[in-house]
Amino acid sequence: MAATLSEDFTRYDQKLEFILRTAARIFAEKGYHSTTMRDISRETNGSLSGLYYYCKSKDELLFLIQDNCFGHVLERLQKRLQETTVPVEKLRLVIENHLSFFAANMSEMKVLSHEADSLEGEMHAHVSGKKERYTRLVRRILSEVQQAQSGDAQKLDLTVATYALFGMMNWIYNWYDPRGKLSVTDLVDNITRLFFSGFLAGTTSDDIQFKAKTAKTAERLSVWRAP
Repeated sequence: MAATLSEDFTRYDQKLEFILRTAARIFAEKGYHSTTMRDISRETNGSLSGLYYYCKSKDELLFLIQDNCFGHVLERLQKRLQETTVPVEKLRLVIENHLSFFAANMSEMKVLSHEADSLEGEMHAHVSGKKERYTRLVRRILSEVQQAQSGDAQKLDLTVATYALFGMMNWIYNWYDPRGKLSVTDLVDNITRLFFSGFLAGTTSDDIQFKAKTAKTAERLSVWRAP
């Protein structure tokens, strides 16, 4: 009897994963709000009532996609961080873990980026909590890297550094093709070197004017002409 229950549970998990992957793809293509449960049932070759057996609503589908992704990438990172105590190596693991996971889950990455505020209430709070834990962990590692550096170089703001790193990594769904010439390993290596050393690595401060000059008059930033 136990073996039968185990087999049933496995089949249920496999079917639910198929539904979630399909829903993520459709959400990424059409947008969450433009997608219906009937669209998803059609793409999963099942009935609408069968789909509701696995999830109660479209909101729950979006919740499960976001919750599983943030939970999985955070859990993977926490396990991998046990491999080292060196701050720079920890940061390398952050980048490798994030990019390798989302390169294999591009639709999910787009959904996480575009539909971050589509959930409400407890579902939104639950996912936001995981996202915040992940962000705090990465920020703490960046702080460790910064503290480990010697010298009198001006420290970068950790909030800027944290969200700049996420911006670099989360934008790949717009241009990266996992089946293209650039392998995931190459992608990780390039973004790691770019974040660690900058595009102009080795350029001295004499070559670049880092401090913006204060404008003598206020710049008009409106896209519309003044009346």
